[in-house]
Amino acid sequence: MTSVHRLAVLTCAGLVASTVAGCGSVTKAVTGSDPGGAIVMGTTSVTSVLDPAGAYDNGSWLLLKNVFQSLLKFPAGSSTPSPDAAQSCEFTGSDATTYHCTLRSGLKFSNGHPLTAQDVVFSVERMAKIKDDNGPASLLDSIASVEAKGDTEVTFHLSRPDAVLPAKLASAAGSIVDHQVFPADKLLANDKLVGSGPYKIDSIEAMTSDGGSKVPGRVTVVANDHYSGDEILKNKKFTLRYFNKGAELKTALDKGEVDLADNSLDPGAAAQYLADVQAGNTAVQVAEGDSSETRYLAFNTKDAVTGNPAVRQAVAQLLDRKVLARDVYARTVQPLYSVVPAGVLGHNTAFFDKYGDPDLAKAKQILTAAKIALPVKMSLTWSRARAEGAESAEIKRQLEAGGLFQVTVNQEADWDKFKKGWTAGSYQAYTIGWTADYPDPDNFVAPLVVDGGAYHTGWNDPRISDRLVPESLRQADRAAASSTFAQMQNITAEGVPLIPIFQTKSLYASRSDITGVESTVDTTGVFRFWEIGRSGK
Repeated sequence: MTSVHRLAVLTCAGLVASTVAGCGSVTKAVTGSDPGGAIVMGTTSVTSVLDPAGAYDNGSWLLLKNVFQSLLKFPAGSSTPSPDAAQSCEFTGSDATTYHCTLRSGLKFSNGHPLTAQDVVFSVERMAKIKDDNGPASLLDSIASVEAKGDTEVTFHLSRPDAVLPAKLASAAGSIVDHQVFPADKLLANDKLVGSGPYKIDSIEAMTSDGGSKVPGRVTVVANDHYSGDEILKNKKFTLRYFNKGAELKTALDKGEVDLADNSLDPGAAAQYLADVQAGNTAVQVAEGDSSETRYLAFNTKDAVTGNPAVRQAVAQLLDRKVLARDVYARTVQPLYSVVPAGVLGHNTAFFDKYGDPDLAKAKQILTAAKIALPVKMSLTWSRARAEGAESAEIKRQLEAGGLFQVTVNQEADWDKFKKGWTAGSYQAYTIGWTADYPDPDNFVAPLVVDGGAYHTGWNDPRISDRLVPESLRQADRAAASSTFAQMQNITAEGVPLIPIFQTKSLYASRSDITGVESTVDTTGVFRFWEIGRSGK
C-alpha cells in the first residue's frame, strides 16, 4: 500500500518571512518510464468556470494550479510560500503594507507571449474590476494598488496590514494571466485560457451536469513547451475527467477508464478500497494523507426563520457529527467542532465547548426561551456530497427526531444554479464544502464569516471583522495569532452563521501502475499533476 502520513500541524511562523527567494529557473523535463502516456484522473468536483477571475471551487482550482503560475507557490507538504514566477518577494517596512516582488527573467505564456510585471498588474486589477460574485476577488481585497517598474519589478501597496498576502498570492487567486488575451472587464471562455504553468490546455469536452447545464466534462492538458519553472514533469499529458456521481467514478476506476480518483469518491467506495488493500488486493492502491477539506451547514441569516440565532443554536445543539462520520461517511471523515480544522494552527473546539454532545432538552430550552413556535419549519438544500443524499437525510432525521424541527430537503443538482442560489439568499440552510485556498487559519475565518463570507450567509460580527481579523493580519508570527483566532472561533460558535460538520481524510485510489500520488496528497490543497507517472507494470 502506498500511503503518506504528513505532519498535520502547520507551523506557519515562517509563512511571511521577510524575504522569499528562489533559485534560477530551470528548463522543464519529462521523466518516467512512460513519459508520453496520458494519465487520467477522475473527480466529482464538477465546475463551470475556469477563468481565474471567476473560478473559486475545487473543480476549477485543480486545473488552475497546473496551468497557471503565481508569483509564489506552496511546495509539497509545506505551508511556507516559495517563489514560482517570482525570483524573490518581501515585505518592505515593518507594518506589512508594502510587498515587493522581482520576477524571474525570460518567462513566457504557453502562446509564446512574454510574461512581465505588466501581466501581474493586469491580473490583479482585472480580478478587482470584474469582482465576480462567485470568484476569489475577496482574497486580494487588501491590495489598494499595484505598480510595475520595468518588466520584472512589482510592488503591492496595501490598504491595511495583510501578513498572509504571500499565501494568498500563492493560491489560484494569484494566477497570472496574459493581458494580450484576457479581456479586462469580463471572463474569458474556458477554451481560450492561456497560462504559463507546467501544462497548457489542449482540449475541453463538455458534459451535462445533473442539473442540465453544459459544464466541462473532460479537460486534457499537455506539457507547456514554454514553461521555464522548477517543476519536473513525469507525464506529458494529463486528463481531468469530471463525473456527476461517485458511483460513476468508482466504475470508471474499476474498469481502468481512469487511472486514479481524487478524494471525491463515495465514502463507502473509499473505505472498501482501503480494506481491499489491507487484505492484499494489489489491483488498486490507496494513498492516505491529511486534509484541510471541511464541510459546513450554512444558514441564510437574513431569512425570517434561520435569521433567528436561537434556531441556528438549536440546530447546533442537535447535530450529531459522530453518527454522520460513522454511519454516513464510513469513518472517512472526522467530526469537526470549529470553523478552523484540526491540524491547522489555532484550531480549537469552540462548538463542542459551547454545545457539548447532542442534547434534545437543551435544544428545546433554547427555542422555548426565544418564544419560537414548534416545530420549526425549515428547508435544507444540498447540491453535491460524497455521500449523496444520505448526508442531508441523516441531518433531517436528527433535527426531526425530537419533534423540534420539520425539515424539507431539496437538491439543486446543478452546481452553477446552486452557487447562484446561495448568493441570492434563496436557501434557508444548505450544506457546502470548503477547501483551503492557503494553509493558514485566516482562510477558514475571513472568507467564511466576514461580511457574509463566500457562502453569503448575511452574518457579520464587528468584533471579528473590525477588530480581530485586522489584528491577526498584523501578526507576521502566525503562531502568535493563535489566541486571536481562538476568540474568532468562539464568537462564531455563539452566532452560528454556519456549523462545522466534519473534515475529510484524504484517500486517493489509483491503479497499481500509477506512481507519485503520495507526493502530492497534503494539506496545501494543491494536486500536482506533474508528480504523477506510470511505472510500466
